[in-house]
Amino acid sequence: MEMESAGPSAKREQLAAPAIHGNAPLPVVPTAEAIDLEPAVAERSEEPSPGAEQDEEESLDHISRLPDHVLGEVISLLTIMEGSRTQILASRWRHLWRAAPLNLDFCGLPASNNMLPSRCALVSAIIAAHQGSGRRLCLPARHLQCRADAVDAWLRSHALDNLQELEFYFCCAKHCDPELVIEALLPPPASIFRFSSTLRAATISNCYLVDDMVETLRFPHLRKLALMCVKISEVSLHNIISGCPGLECLLLSTISSIRCHRINSTTLRSIGIRSSSEQLIIEDAPMLERLLYLEMNMQMQILVISAPKLETLGCIPEKYTDSKIVFGSTVIQGLRIDSLATVVRTVKILSIHMLFFDQDMVIDLMRCFPCLEKLYAKEKSWPWDGNPWHRKNWDLLTSLDFRLKTIVLRCYHGTRLQAHFATFFVQNARMLESMILEVESCDYNGDFFEKQHEMLQMENRASRGARLSFTTGCHHDVSGIMHVDDLDLADPFACRC
Repeated sequence: MEMESAGPSAKREQLAAPAIHGNAPLPVVPTAEAIDLEPAVAERSEEPSPGAEQDEEESLDHISRLPDHVLGEVISLLTIMEGSRTQILASRWRHLWRAAPLNLDFCGLPASNNMLPSRCALVSAIIAAHQGSGRRLCLPARHLQCRADAVDAWLRSHALDNLQELEFYFCCAKHCDPELVIEALLPPPASIFRFSSTLRAATISNCYLVDDMVETLRFPHLRKLALMCVKISEVSLHNIISGCPGLECLLLSTISSIRCHRINSTTLRSIGIRSSSEQLIIEDAPMLERLLYLEMNMQMQILVISAPKLETLGCIPEKYTDSKIVFGSTVIQGLRIDSLATVVRTVKILSIHMLFFDQDMVIDLMRCFPCLEKLYAKEKSWPWDGNPWHRKNWDLLTSLDFRLKTIVLRCYHGTRLQAHFATFFVQNARMLESMILEVESCDYNGDFFEKQHEMLQMENRASRGARLSFTTGCHHDVSGIMHVDDLDLADPFACRC
């Protein structure tokens, strides 16, 4: 942690503290000038104009001068509890919360010991008392199955008119097989789609989307869509995507009944997939920038036919050797380059999971992605001190143009093999700016840092501006992405702790 001096501003804050907190008042020493001014001040204060105190208050409160609809938009961005508390700020604010666009999140509601019934009753009371329209509604997806009538009544309320964000979040019980859950799912109430003309973001989970329900759906303003633990046909999924002309982020997680996902969208920028499907085909996605494998099927094949702006790719696991990623005539099987006929120059950020850090494997991937700037590598196996690098690519080192600027090595224990892997890039990446080693908390100390500086031969680094830094493992992984908003991040692999 970097520490900075407080400077003169800290002194000013300390001097002002008594007046701010209203403790003991400072003694007043009258001067000659002050005494001369006292009669004039007293003369003006004897006859205050009507409403002077109120005018003075209002002159200090510029926010309250804003129109009601602007204040309502501000309140709608607060949580339900924070928004309700604005009623006590002033009489001016008392009516605003009930008329502001409703932001209702089930998780943010207070709960008694009898948690679920009390929260459901509170949802009904809030919706019944609300006088304005809706902005955001967030409910547990299980309500679509066990409280469908209550959900239907809430969705039909005029208090949710013009809803912009609808989320039915899914939390699968521990040790529960999502595939078994999906087989028993029922269709949601039809009212779930009554906001299709106004929605900007939607998460639909834990339900069976039958063909008749979705075949004519259109979402003209939808930008973000997540389908999680749902049963849906390939035709219906295609209809939903094609019915979203402005869709930018798509999260597909545990989708049943589909063997092949086909993506054709002129607006999609991010795709996240966690599925048991056998194929994902990117047929035409001219704006696609991020393709994230949240969890891959052991034999899944990903075929990228047209994605000319793809910049972020991963996380690709080595352990699934039967899985394939195909770019034109280039085939990546597991993490091995099976055929390199076409290079992909657009990819700049890559995340991989390796059984152990292997230079040859990374060099092959860099030949496939020659403009790579940021590499995230995680070692899955327990670290060992073997040396699997046979230097098959040694002759390429002089001709290979290393453009890597940032390398993040996760699960780094400082073994000889890991240090050798890191040293290779320290000594060959001429544009390297940062090497980040993610270590266990027991290794986060000065002695370990000093030893790694020596083992990585930082004094012989190819880039004089390269810096070696350490961080404790936060176990951040894209496999933990459960919200469609996370797909909108410029770098979804970066730790945000």
